[in-house]
Amino acid sequence: MKKGIHPDYRPVVFRDPSADFAFLTRSTMSSAKTIEWEDGNTYPLVDVDVSSASHPFYTGRSRVLDTAGRLQRFNQRYGRS
Repeated sequence: MKKGIHPDYRPVVFRDPSADFAFLTRSTMSSAKTIEWEDGNTYPLVDVDVSSASHPFYTGRSRVLDTAGRLQRFNQRYGRS
């Protein structure tokens, strides 16, 4: 690998504020915010909108779509006469 052309790959904390969930992993993302982690070290903090703790697929809280209504509207507009 060439030196000086790759971003720094370092530990970063990703936090989902809506679910009060955070995890430490390695990433090239940077942030001006920092957080003191459980091990006593300070790491950059990146806030995310959705994580496995808040995503409907992983939590089982999925929304029910009104597919019958959508099909009726589609058939009214473009469907068979």
